[in-house]
Amino acid sequence: MALDLQALKSERDALKTKLRDLETEQRKIEAELKGLRQREIQAKREIEALSTLIDIHDGAAAEG
Repeated sequence: MALDLQALKSERDALKTKLRDLETEQRKIEAELKGLRQREIQAKREIEALSTLIDIHDGAAAEG
C-alpha cells in the first residue's frame, strides 16, 4: 500500500496551522488569566485595608 506523500504533507501543514492557532489562543488566555489574578490581588488588598479601617474604628469606639 503506497502512501500519498502529498496528502501526508497537507495533513502535516494543516496540523501545524492548527497548532499555531492553539498556541495563539493559549497566550491570549494566559494574558487574560494574569489580568484576573491581578484584579483578585487588588480586591484582596482592598478588603484587607477596609478591614483594618473597621478594626481601627471599632477600637476607637470601644475606648471612647
